[in-house]
Amino acid sequence: MMTMMLAAMDITIVSTAIPQIVSDLGGFALFSWVFSIYLLAQTVTIPVYGKLADTFGRKPVLVVGTLIFLAGSVASALAWNMVALIVFRGLQGLGAGSVMATVNTLAGDLYSPRERGRVQGWLSSVWGVAAIVGPTLGGAFAEYASWRWVFLINLPIGAVALLLIVRFVHETPPRRQHRIDYAGAILLLLAGGALIFALLQGGRAWPWLSAPSLAAFGLAIACAAGLAAVERRAAEPIQPRWLWRHPVLVGSNLSMIGMGLVMMGPSTYLPVFGQSVYGLGAIAAGFVLASMSIGWPVASALSPSLYLRFGYRDTALAGAVLILAAAIGFLMLSPAAPIGWVVLDQVVLGAGFGLLSTPLLVGVQAIVTWQERGVVTGANIFSRFLGQSLGAALCGAIFNRAIAQSLAAAPADLRAGVPQDINAAIGDLHRHALPAAADAYLRQAIHDATHQVYVGLVLVALATLLVVLLTPRRFPASIEPAAGGASRGRG
Repeated sequence: MMTMMLAAMDITIVSTAIPQIVSDLGGFALFSWVFSIYLLAQTVTIPVYGKLADTFGRKPVLVVGTLIFLAGSVASALAWNMVALIVFRGLQGLGAGSVMATVNTLAGDLYSPRERGRVQGWLSSVWGVAAIVGPTLGGAFAEYASWRWVFLINLPIGAVALLLIVRFVHETPPRRQHRIDYAGAILLLLAGGALIFALLQGGRAWPWLSAPSLAAFGLAIACAAGLAAVERRAAEPIQPRWLWRHPVLVGSNLSMIGMGLVMMGPSTYLPVFGQSVYGLGAIAAGFVLASMSIGWPVASALSPSLYLRFGYRDTALAGAVLILAAAIGFLMLSPAAPIGWVVLDQVVLGAGFGLLSTPLLVGVQAIVTWQERGVVTGANIFSRFLGQSLGAALCGAIFNRAIAQSLAAAPADLRAGVPQDINAAIGDLHRHALPAAADAYLRQAIHDATHQVYVGLVLVALATLLVVLLTPRRFPASIEPAAGGASRGRG
């Protein structure tokens, strides 16, 4: 939990310090990469760390990853310009990938399926705490000390985490000669990096059908094809073929992609909706967003009583139903609805995420041996983060297109008072610098654009529900990787 706090805090703590960072370092046009490079580096390395954890053991991979993260934190605190900060944030992301892959794998090693749901609830609660504490700490450091403490605060947390890992984690990984799949690892990093880079930049830095966008997607496809060819011949492939052949694993990974997609709607646009439509302050809007973290750990902790009685798939199906219900609830929101309904919907959505993600993660960990647990855990976590990248691109494309159409279609008598640039328009709205009619029109436009985002999320939630339905209801007792995913043991 201490190690997970490092990765969770650094997603949220930087956001409130951005004005001070930009004021000190400059480079406003590049600041979005302070977040993007961290997400990119973390996501693409997760499956690689999962395989390394199976090869060398969880403890050394987690220790090395934590040290890389702390080195990136120190370097980020010493950054002299925005480019240097972006590079060092990438180094942090390389360490965070180890944390995300290995901590969840360790939970699978240390606890029985009955206990893992409770443990996943603890780990989920770390993200809830980070969602509330991170922005508050970041703002406090930026206002009363220095933004550099946003990164230096990781050092005492990381020191305690390393002390606990070195002192109390004991394992005896199988002793045998390994042949590391360097070519597969490089191609996997290139394929994942190019895909996520294209998703992060498309529709923002350049149009979706522009030459840079097509080149990035083309590179991702070429590297993925090369990866598939290399993995057929590798003695110990970084992404074994059975991982994407067994229907339980495929269904679980696709469900996590769908969950990641849905997560990005509220995470990205609910604060804007709360501040622009409901007139909430930034802190209040942040607490509304964080209310999702109430339902998630509680549902995760309660899930063992369900999946031990009804099975992993059926419990995940209940989670998918709650996610769909929450997405429909967002779709029905009106500006006149009480803010309590938004909070309730967030709690239901979090409960759906907990009931979907925990049984599927515990289920896939339960059907493989120690030697494959890191790989399947890495694939599960990677799928969720890939879904979040896809969700950011999808939601951004829908919202930006809808708001641009509304601004362009503003009545002639309002057009002079409504800025055509969305950033300028939202800034004027929050400063109460618009005429009353223009203010009302823009608030309705933001509501309508957010509504369209949730139309897309309802469709994604429905597709995720269908994927879970198509996943085998009974998980096998174990799978045989050498047989390409054929099951053995009892049904």
